[in-house]
Amino acid sequence: MSAEPLAPATGDSPDDAAGKEQYSPTGPGGAGPGGSVWAALRPLVLRLHFYAGALVAPFLLVAAVTGLLYAGSFQAEKLVYGHELRVPVGDRELPVSQQVAAARKAHPEGEISAVRPSPEDGATTRVLLSGVKGVDPDHTLAVFVDPYTGKVCGALEQYGSSGALPLRTWIDEFHRDLHLGQTGRLYSELAASWLWVIALGGVVLWLSRRRKKRTLRAVALPERAATGRRRTMSFHGAAGLWVALGLVFLSATGLTWSTYAGAHVEDLRTAIGQTTPTVSATVGGGEHAGHHMGSGSMPGMDMGGTDEKAGHTADVGLDTVLRAARAKDLDDPVEIVPPAEPGSAYVVSQIQRSWPEKQDSVAIDPATGEVTDVQRFADYPVLAKLTRWGIDLHTGNLFGLVNQIALAALALTLILLIVWGYRMWWQRGRASAFGRPIPRGAWRRVPVYVLLPLATVIAVIGYYLPLLGIPLAAFLAVDILMGEIARRRGTTTSAT
Repeated sequence: MSAEPLAPATGDSPDDAAGKEQYSPTGPGGAGPGGSVWAALRPLVLRLHFYAGALVAPFLLVAAVTGLLYAGSFQAEKLVYGHELRVPVGDRELPVSQQVAAARKAHPEGEISAVRPSPEDGATTRVLLSGVKGVDPDHTLAVFVDPYTGKVCGALEQYGSSGALPLRTWIDEFHRDLHLGQTGRLYSELAASWLWVIALGGVVLWLSRRRKKRTLRAVALPERAATGRRRTMSFHGAAGLWVALGLVFLSATGLTWSTYAGAHVEDLRTAIGQTTPTVSATVGGGEHAGHHMGSGSMPGMDMGGTDEKAGHTADVGLDTVLRAARAKDLDDPVEIVPPAEPGSAYVVSQIQRSWPEKQDSVAIDPATGEVTDVQRFADYPVLAKLTRWGIDLHTGNLFGLVNQIALAALALTLILLIVWGYRMWWQRGRASAFGRPIPRGAWRRVPVYVLLPLATVIAVIGYYLPLLGIPLAAFLAVDILMGEIARRRGTTTSAT
């Protein structure tokens, strides 16, 4: 996380001059004959860290600020929508079917796509409606019902499996794509693609700079007595060291559901049989004969009665379905999704994203109320479990308030790292110059036996992370072009 010049110019401050021998390409630690591989690689890592930080930092800053807002949105949601979310605890809850009937009486529009019974004392039941005019097609209208009285407490637009309401949805989409849709998602993927590179590069640079220090305090804490750029660097480096692992985690988990890198991750999981399994919603089919996607409700379905449009006889209804799911140990919170089409089953799924995860699901025949398939979270492949845990940890669900505080701390520290990084760039300037760049040509000092394998690894990573590979290739092309222009100008001046 340091970004000092390779060979300080005449008149450098004592802070810069202190590292002159260490970073000189021809000095004792240089890449000349007998020099170590790291001595040759360090200038290259330093240049990459410097320019990646300078050019990608604006994207990281936006991601950090919006991430900080998102970390606080869970608690804000409880305050803003308290009227819809909480009710006085009553003596006895009404059957779910009666609660749904009350919701449909108040909001007959659209179709029932799912029902989330009250998960705890004092919490409302959510009846989710799809196809409602004025509601985003990717969202549902959540009708909130008092489970004790059947009173409708309100209706709000809801998004995603975590049940985000308008405030959190707005912040979530701002963090994910700046409200620019698919095009906007490129910003967040670019930030996630480079975050781990910048973080790990910074850690390596900081530890190499402090390699002669013998105490943990000297490595992990800033130099409060230092002044100028050295003081800024010490805060930047020490703070970066503390949060590096968290930043790499945010980068990795963010990439799992990005546009391009996420597709590669999904292809890899599919190839090795590590995709997330789903319960079969096909009535009368073989084990896992089909897959339930939870896309909507059967036309005309009134959750317990005759479906006149589809011509089906009355099904067992929500209350029987919920009892059947409880008998299979699916405790709260759960979501009930009605049959998506003729010949399909009700699907009841646990939706608890906090630790311990509850992700079991069952399919239930609407005609008989019998369980036709069961899918347990314990039976998920390892990568499917890790993906689920990683996403929930990234989004602040896994450990609740503690998780959200940790995410807020990470986001705030990243903001400070960016500010300190730009300040160091400013402090590296001379007179009116702003942020002298790191000298180019560092790659020429890397031994061929190291450079070629390194280039191969970078090419492979760049293929799977295109928003890392493409900008890196563009940076190298521009850097080479600028170097050639400078060389020709120098040649012309010498000839003159």
